[in-house]
Amino acid sequence: MNANRRQLIRSGTAICSAAAVRVAVPATTWVGAALVATGARAATTYRISARDALLVTDVQRCFTQGGTLAVADADAVVPLINDLAKLFDSVVITQDWHTPQHVSFASSHAGKKPFETTKLPYGTQVLWPDHCIQGTDDAALHPALSIPHAQLIIRKGYHRNTDSYSAFVEADGKTTTGLAAYLKAHGIARVFVAGLATDFCVAWTALDARKAGLRAVVVEDACRGIDTQGSLKAAWDRMTEAGVVRANSTDLRRA
Repeated sequence: MNANRRQLIRSGTAICSAAAVRVAVPATTWVGAALVATGARAATTYRISARDALLVTDVQRCFTQGGTLAVADADAVVPLINDLAKLFDSVVITQDWHTPQHVSFASSHAGKKPFETTKLPYGTQVLWPDHCIQGTDDAALHPALSIPHAQLIIRKGYHRNTDSYSAFVEADGKTTTGLAAYLKAHGIARVFVAGLATDFCVAWTALDARKAGLRAVVVEDACRGIDTQGSLKAAWDRMTEAGVVRANSTDLRRA
């Protein structure tokens, strides 16, 4: 968003490993198709089966302590995600993987500073510090992330002129990563999304999962947000409208 693996590059988009790989908004929460009132989260248990997949989003050095775009308290999600992954047969990991001088970097736009915005052909782009540059330690997965049975790593954001928050579709809205087809081929009907950051890569991934016809659950305590210019609330609002379910890691059980 480290261990030796045999890896196969697929279509320039994904790495397949044969051996393998708070933001509390106290307003409303979704349980199934029902909108529940404010206050305590309704008790719901999600039984994890072979038709569920965990999407581990951008848990990279870059977004954790000491990284170029560190998210507050991000390191706390790593052990939680390691434990969550044990409930799932299918785990996909994503990695931000930018070129030098990427279009999403403020340094690529004269007079612009990080967290300002600019207009690009595909819409408004938040500008970031240089981060997750291909092949650097900053772009590596967090060293404490330990999910040996993960089957797939999706690298995204590697086209210089297009950003990619979502694990499914790049920011232009049309260039796909192949993840939807992969999940369909493996019989996945529901995805649980965890990682960094809630208001960007996690949210866009969950939203695009819904567009792909999948049920989507964001594991809130296994995510952390950036929250620039109201982005966190806006992301939760969009996810709620799209039918993305909000859960806690303690709600998940193996079927």
